[in-house]
Amino acid sequence: MMVAKNETEKILLQFGNDIKNSGKTEVQIALITFRIKNLKNHFVVNKKDHSSKRGLLCMVSKRRKLLNYLKKKSLVRYINVIKKLSIRR
Repeated sequence: MMVAKNETEKILLQFGNDIKNSGKTEVQIALITFRIKNLKNHFVVNKKDHSSKRGLLCMVSKRRKLLNYLKKKSLVRYINVIKKLSIRR
């Protein structure tokens, strides 16, 4: 499941403050979170799609690593991202 271009731009503006700032840790976390939410809806319809479930687990793991990195670098930015995305920790 790819993220639509307009959704990507919205996320980039909200978390990166610029359309070209896609390397920022907060932006990467937000994009992965959006893809995870889309996959959750996919699994409601396709319960036996095990290969996509593996991809979901890889994305959750990558998001966890990025969150740990952000927590080490800046606790304030970490807390803001958690609140904005409403991720439970």
